[in-house]
Amino acid sequence: MEQPGQPASFPHEHLETEKHAATRVTIIGMVLDAVLGVIKVAAGAVFHSQALLVDGIHSFTDVASDWVVLAVMRLSRKAPDADHPYGHQRIETLGTLLLGSLLIAVGAALAWENLLRVLAGTELPAPGWPVLVAAAISVLGKEWIFRYTRRVGKRIRSDLLIANAWHSRTDAFSSVVVLLSTVGAMLGLTWLDGIAAVFIAGIIIHIGWKFSWDSVKELIDTGLSEEEVLALRRIAMETDGVRNVHELRSRRMGQDILLDVHLVVRPEISVSEGHQIGMRVVDGMRQVLDNILDINFHIDAENDEKAQHTTEPSLPSREDLQHLLAEALGELPAQSRIRLHYLKNRIHLEILLDVNHPGSELTTERVRGLLADYTWFGSVRVWVAAP
Repeated sequence: MEQPGQPASFPHEHLETEKHAATRVTIIGMVLDAVLGVIKVAAGAVFHSQALLVDGIHSFTDVASDWVVLAVMRLSRKAPDADHPYGHQRIETLGTLLLGSLLIAVGAALAWENLLRVLAGTELPAPGWPVLVAAAISVLGKEWIFRYTRRVGKRIRSDLLIANAWHSRTDAFSSVVVLLSTVGAMLGLTWLDGIAAVFIAGIIIHIGWKFSWDSVKELIDTGLSEEEVLALRRIAMETDGVRNVHELRSRRMGQDILLDVHLVVRPEISVSEGHQIGMRVVDGMRQVLDNILDINFHIDAENDEKAQHTTEPSLPSREDLQHLLAEALGELPAQSRIRLHYLKNRIHLEILLDVNHPGSELTTERVRGLLADYTWFGSVRVWVAAP
């Protein structure tokens, strides 16, 4: 007996709202990044701060990432269609991977250039005080856009938007490094400026690697953590009617979770009761993890992980059995019903007869004798309804 679970409804009505919110915060961040990038690159070049110059380039990478976010959010928030029944959230994952790769490339180039300058011992003039002003403006502006973007990202459950927010936070942190290194350079430790530039480039590489690796894990369908899987299994096992749980599989799509689970129930229950047990498991799991998008459950009468697969001869179908019984016993009464239980590669029959069924030859012993020589036969019971 098997029964697929009911998939969650996609929040189509929220897609346009989410897309609008993401577009708004991203455009605001992009304008801020562009302005800060111009200020820092100009101040770094004019007032002799390599660290601020690298920090300005970091801001321009934010502008590029904002363009990626705008394009990807527009595509990933499209409603599911016939070709993409689970939606388009994986486009967001791909966008996050591209963003991370961009950060790694930019960070590596900046780190290499400034590391060579530090190792060569190139003497640079001390930075001017406007570098401090530019760095302070950057810290305040990037911290504000970080908090704003992260809040919107959490509200619409967008990994890409949250990743972009943390990119802004690294820009704010790198500007703090510029402040400290500039103060040191102005006090005579001019080499601090080059070290700070390498350090900031390392920050860019680190955050890019994190985005890229997390995206790769999602694209190859990495499952939930062991703790989360155990919590979901415990919920299923504590549900009345569930005897065992196996093949609990999970994968992520953006911040959404997709689950497949096999539930072992008593073999004698009806299909509808098995489905009802499965729906109670679904409700319980959704209370543990509220970002589960879809749960597909399979109802088993036995643990088919351990049971042998049917070989030869193959188990007969309902139609085959009815034909076999009809040939030996004649047509069954119109009011009769047959229940079949396929367990451990055998068939167990229940024949339910109306109290006024014609003929007395249809007994448990008669049917058992008829089927006893078949290797697939397990047991039979003939029930007669009480008057």
